[in-house]
Amino acid sequence: MVKFQNVVLFFLLLTVAAPILLYTDSYTSVNTPFSKREFLEDVSALTFNSEENRLNLIHRESPVDVRRGVVGVVYSKLDSDSPSIKARDQVSARVLSATDDETQSQTDNTIKQVTDHAVSEMDKPNDMHASDEKEKAHNTERMRVQLTQKEPKDSGAEKESGNVMIPDAQVRHLKDQLIRAKVYLSLPAAKANAHFVRELRLRIREVQRVVVDASKDSDLPKNAMERMKAMEQTLAKGKEIQDDCSTVVKKLRAMLHSAEEQLRVHKKQAMFLTQLTAKTIPKGLHCLPLRLTTDYYALNSSEQQFPNQEKLEDNQLYHYALFSDNVLATSVVVNSTITNAKHPSKHVFHIVTDRLNYAAMRMWFLDNPPGKATIQVQNVEEFTWLNSSYSPVLKQLSSRSMIDYYFRAHHANSDSNLKFRNPKYLSILNHLRFYLPEIFPKLSKVLFLDDDIVVQKDLSGLWSVDLKGNVNGAVETCGESFHRFDRYLNFSNPLISKNFDPRACGWAYGMNVFDLDEWKKQNITEVYHRWQNLNQDRDLWKLGTLPPGLITFWKRTYPLDRKWHVLGLGYNPSVNQRDIERAAVVHYNGNLKPWLEIGIPKYRGLWSKHVDYQHVYLRDCNINP
Repeated sequence: MVKFQNVVLFFLLLTVAAPILLYTDSYTSVNTPFSKREFLEDVSALTFNSEENRLNLIHRESPVDVRRGVVGVVYSKLDSDSPSIKARDQVSARVLSATDDETQSQTDNTIKQVTDHAVSEMDKPNDMHASDEKEKAHNTERMRVQLTQKEPKDSGAEKESGNVMIPDAQVRHLKDQLIRAKVYLSLPAAKANAHFVRELRLRIREVQRVVVDASKDSDLPKNAMERMKAMEQTLAKGKEIQDDCSTVVKKLRAMLHSAEEQLRVHKKQAMFLTQLTAKTIPKGLHCLPLRLTTDYYALNSSEQQFPNQEKLEDNQLYHYALFSDNVLATSVVVNSTITNAKHPSKHVFHIVTDRLNYAAMRMWFLDNPPGKATIQVQNVEEFTWLNSSYSPVLKQLSSRSMIDYYFRAHHANSDSNLKFRNPKYLSILNHLRFYLPEIFPKLSKVLFLDDDIVVQKDLSGLWSVDLKGNVNGAVETCGESFHRFDRYLNFSNPLISKNFDPRACGWAYGMNVFDLDEWKKQNITEVYHRWQNLNQDRDLWKLGTLPPGLITFWKRTYPLDRKWHVLGLGYNPSVNQRDIERAAVVHYNGNLKPWLEIGIPKYRGLWSKHVDYQHVYLRDCNINP
């Protein structure tokens, strides 16, 4: 019995101790000082039982490749004690040392040692060998996943495998080839080779035909790849002919300078054309008031009157002031406001337009009444009190210097900035916002709206905002540097620098709450007139209504919550979408108005949804979305 127990203990001891000894022997043989440097040297060439088994999917390298060094190595993400991490160190050591024949000789000896060790491993028990094979298979699978998933992110070209695709890489590459070809074509060494010049010109024509109408890879014809390869072969010849890098660099710099100069000219032309388009009335918007005017004068006097005129001076209602000569734009402002109003019958719109559009504006709202809301349309020519003896700006607009400024474009003193030479500044409608108490003498509070806005929420809450003794309630626009006072006023003039802060926040016209009672108390119109007289020679500011507004309402403006008014839809294609959705009013300030073809497409829908393009007047004038 005792003998049997001893036998059992012996086998138990053997079972426990043997693996430990074998593992220790294996670890010691692998981690000798010599093998630490060269452990993975051509390890993919190991063979067992004359059957080739490649470890960890590492590509077998030739002696030439070893001498050149490893171009790229992909490592599996294993524990720090795993053999692959040690292999990484040994691969790095091999790259540094495998540069001469002596190192290659040492490598051959190391391979022999590793091979002998691997053969000795064949004598292990079957269960141990199976465990090792299972571990190797597991590591191989993990390495395969790494090879297929872990691709470089900053690859400069399209991978042939298709795993990493640069957007429109073929179009970009073809255009780059054209640039390189033009460089070679202009170099003296290439010009001396007539055969090469003919071939290169042929390749240029072929590539140009391929990319002429292509902006993305899907636009390229089927033969694009063939043209690309043919051009690459020709460019390789050019590289052999012209091996002077300094000459190529000089030519590229000259081409870059020329391209920058052309870009500057094109930008200037684009700005001019944009300004010109913004000043031009589209054919449809010119047709619309003509048709409306004709139909208005066909009505009898009783049909030309608006209902509910008794509400025009009721201070319990919500009053809007809107000054415009654009019928369609004005209709969008009114329609969008009424659509979002909780109580439309409490809203009163006071529209002032010029003599040319007076009949058309009245006819539009007679034919398209805004539900239960009240409409008033006035002609600015009927304001007999508004004349050049009372208004300095009217006197300036009719002066010879102002006429020369606008109509003599070649004049040496004319301003180079086309923005300040927009004819809208000649219209008195643009300056009526400084005469609100005179236009509405019996009203206490008015909400001023520009004709390039769209209302998205009920605005009745603005009448309950406490302005805390201020005259103007507006949204500040100091989020960016160009919306501060120094952008609009001339701080080199002592009158400006002594009275105002250049870093003060600007604010926006377009949706403003005006307390007309406070306006009268603080005599704001007189403040405006005084500064307009001081700016007779346009030394304090250029033109427009925002600079004198900033001056007139300096320290008299109450900042409204930004959610009431979001600007930039007429010039900025990157306005925050969330801000647009939350805004009560969106403003298309800038040249890219939504009713023009140059309007920003992604914002046009906010405006056009308030236009009935099936209306008979719009169809007849060919006004389309």
